Amino acid sequence: MLMPHPEVLRRLLEEYEAAAVNEPPGATGEPGPRARDLAYTLCVSTGTRDVRRALEAARRQLAGALEPARVPGGAHAGVAD
Repeated sequence: MLMPHPEVLRRLLEEYEAAAVNEPPGATGEPGPRARDLAYTLCVSTGTRDVRRALEAARRQLAGALEPARVPGGAHAGVAD
């Protein structure tokens, strides 16, 4: 599966959360159009079909992107002291 760039995913997540809170709901209480569009994009970006799962997957991917790369043999592998 293709993975979105962490910065793109972070922006989508932030925009969705802002729209979900600030955008007025539709006539029947459903999310507004911007929140729906962002939910769809998050689902496509994370390979999910439910916005709750998409949010969880996005947060996991972003947390993984923040972890430092692991170097076999330790942090100083291949570096002369």
